[in-house]
Amino acid sequence: MESNLLTGAGAANQDFSEYVAHLQLHMTLQARNLVPTLKQTQTDSRQQLLHQTQANFEKLASRQTP
Repeated sequence: MESNLLTGAGAANQDFSEYVAHLQLHMTLQARNLVPTLKQTQTDSRQQLLHQTQANFEKLASRQTP
């Protein structure tokens, strides 16, 4: 009986992990819409900061293990 409870908890934990991974991917893809393209010739410091922040976020998100 106890192993059934542990298996159920493990399955719920895995479902939650999959949900979080899906949410992170969705947020990353949505955030890309906020980043200016690299092809712009004139960029101000705010655009550069936004791009660098997004790049750092994507690096961290890609290194997380599910």
